[in-house]
Amino acid sequence: MNFFEKLVSLDRRFIYLSLGLAVIIPIVFKLVLPVRVSEPVRAAYESIERLTEGSTIMVSIDYDASSEPELQPMLLSVLRQCFAKRHKVVLLGQWPLGLPFGEIGLNAVSGEFNARASSNADSIVYGRDYVNLGYRPGYRALMVGLGREFRDFFAADYRGTPLDNLPLMRGVHNYNNIDLLVGLEAGQAGDEWIQYAGARYGLNIVIGSTGVVAPDMFHYLQAKQIKGLVGGLQGAAEYETLVKHPGTGTAGMVAQSTAHVLLLVFIILGNIAYFVMKGRKQP
Repeated sequence: MNFFEKLVSLDRRFIYLSLGLAVIIPIVFKLVLPVRVSEPVRAAYESIERLTEGSTIMVSIDYDASSEPELQPMLLSVLRQCFAKRHKVVLLGQWPLGLPFGEIGLNAVSGEFNARASSNADSIVYGRDYVNLGYRPGYRALMVGLGREFRDFFAADYRGTPLDNLPLMRGVHNYNNIDLLVGLEAGQAGDEWIQYAGARYGLNIVIGSTGVVAPDMFHYLQAKQIKGLVGGLQGAAEYETLVKHPGTGTAGMVAQSTAHVLLLVFIILGNIAYFVMKGRKQP
């Protein structure tokens, strides 16, 4: 049996095993490939970078477990940038199942900074540097209502602490006290933030979205209704590159690229083997 005959009769389990290794190896060994940063992602990064130290940034967690691989790396990168610039972070969400991911991100990144802090002034402290308001029903009504007063919807934070007992929130009453909104979107909430908070109150907005949602966000970017756009796993990898902290976004892109290349190799070899064997069967 020659090479092409072996190729045609190749056990499909070998193909599945090869694809599995192509995905697992880059993640386990944290392989990194060069990442070219696109202009929409750079614009999103610069929107935070240009703010004066101590600015207040609101982050909306509008995703759940199914979109976590794409959007959680964006959250971690945004938090790392915010805390490095000493910005204040107010986190909330329109998807109740997403709030635990917000809490996980806050705890992870604040823990990183506090492990390196030499004093309390350098530490990232809950209530002073960041808060998690949690979820409240209301959706569009909430988005509009926050433009008047946060306390109309959030009497207390995620932990049940009254807002006026949190130093950060004493000066935050409405969108006039928010310098930028970062919406991490797996669905329609991004459109609603832009239409209700952005258009009505003039709130500056940056959107991070899944790869499926990102194409629907470009017309907002072109119309300058949002300041920047981070789209899909590729966008997450680009943002990790900008904050100089490669994570699961970068590793995921390496794994995805490796798997795609391997699939192309199998397809090309399979087609070559098919036409060679077909030619041999002809009289």
